[in-house]
Amino acid sequence: MRIRIIGAGAMGRGIAQWAATAGHDVELCDARPEAVDDALAFVRDMLRRAVKKQRLTDDEASAAEQRIVAVDPPVAHGEKVDLVIEAVREDLKTKTELFRQLECGMPAETVFATNTSSLSVTRIAAGLADPSRLVGLHFFNPVPLMRIVEVVPGARTRPDIAPRLVDLVRATGHNAVTVADTPGFLVNHAGRGLVTEALALLEESVSDAVGIDRIARDVLGLRMGPFELMDLTGLDVTSSVIDSIWRGFRHSDRLRPSYLTPNRVVAGLHGRKTGRGFHTYTDGKPETVPEPPVAGDARSPVRVLGTGPDADSLRRTLAEEGADVRTDPGRMPSDTLVLVPTWGTTVADAVEREGLSARHTFGVDPLSLGTGRRVLAVTPGADPQATRNARAVLAGYGHDGGGPYSVSVIRDTAGSVAQRLLASITSVAASIAERHIATPEAIDTAVVAGLGYPVGPLEWGDRIGPRHLLTLHQRLLAVTGDARYRPTRWLTERAQLGLPLTQPAVPFDDLA
Repeated sequence: MRIRIIGAGAMGRGIAQWAATAGHDVELCDARPEAVDDALAFVRDMLRRAVKKQRLTDDEASAAEQRIVAVDPPVAHGEKVDLVIEAVREDLKTKTELFRQLECGMPAETVFATNTSSLSVTRIAAGLADPSRLVGLHFFNPVPLMRIVEVVPGARTRPDIAPRLVDLVRATGHNAVTVADTPGFLVNHAGRGLVTEALALLEESVSDAVGIDRIARDVLGLRMGPFELMDLTGLDVTSSVIDSIWRGFRHSDRLRPSYLTPNRVVAGLHGRKTGRGFHTYTDGKPETVPEPPVAGDARSPVRVLGTGPDADSLRRTLAEEGADVRTDPGRMPSDTLVLVPTWGTTVADAVEREGLSARHTFGVDPLSLGTGRRVLAVTPGADPQATRNARAVLAGYGHDGGGPYSVSVIRDTAGSVAQRLLASITSVAASIAERHIATPEAIDTAVVAGLGYPVGPLEWGDRIGPRHLLTLHQRLLAVTGDARYRPTRWLTERAQLGLPLTQPAVPFDDLA
């Protein structure tokens, strides 16, 4: 296949390397010819690096390099070009005008693809004489390493084009997912679940950015915490994406932005590129914030409140670690620590409902028990020394032979930090599935490849259990009254029917 790539910036040069390495003939062009020279040199360097890392042989790298040629001007006639991929600046007028000019010099069978990440494919196509030939082909940077591409048909894109491009992308070893032409497409939309909820937790002072990131990494298993991720991307970019997707979905509560971001953007606190964001950076590396030492008495008597799997697991775990777990309420010292496994609820609710001492009652996130970091929730009524003692008890006496557990102390909130992050991640993904923006399989594939989550959000929900996850959403909604936590129909229906969240919807054609 002969592919013309217009735009020799970071995305264009990456797409050129991807296509040439896969064996396609590539025409690379840009409004500035010198940009093409720079891009060709960059690609040569990347191919040489791939050889050193044994990802390519010398012959493969040389052949790929020879398959890329410079073309000037970008709208030159191209009778033999099968596919044009545009990677110019994110501006509707610029992209539309470029494709209009290409229509004059390209055969009708040449497919046009835009690499837009935020503009409507349908709106770009609407400016063409033949909108049926345009499709979205959204790559992620760096293209050779980010093995996911969103194929986005516009409202009038020919039905045969998207499947052909899916096959093309998959033949190169990248994942391809078909996505409806909606704000943020799939990956950027799905990513709002993590960052918007993290910002909400920070708004409420449940923990600071460092603490939330630690829990996201260690309890949920994310590669990066949400604030580390925003700092890496740039808060100016992230804030714009959050706002545009929220507006595009008509101010959906589930996608609601935070008031925290506008002032930080104006102040230039954009993250790594400015040296300071939610974290502080020196020479591009984040400054290390040490965790406070464990200073309490791990021998303090403990009572675990409640019955059921979460309470039983906490009780058994602490006993196995040598904690002084008491089970007879009538024979407990007045300073006994009461630990409450919370699932979508608060410690304060348990204190009121059970008539407990606020000074000695704390919450424990059940999600954190099977990890190296445990999460302790503290109310305003907690005694400081009792808090230190509870942290020492949770720190335990060893973890896989490697010493004590890390313990994060947070302010009491419905659902704790990890639960709220997970609820939001799965909720946004379920909403995407519910709207038929993408299939459940495509959602999970794209999120794992594009966002680096340990598992797709819908499969993650299945591991928790749809019924258990629905209970979490229902309790979060009941406690907070915030429509952000309203359960999706996708989750509710599947929990009621005993179906997995990864169960696709039945096509309308099969309902007749």
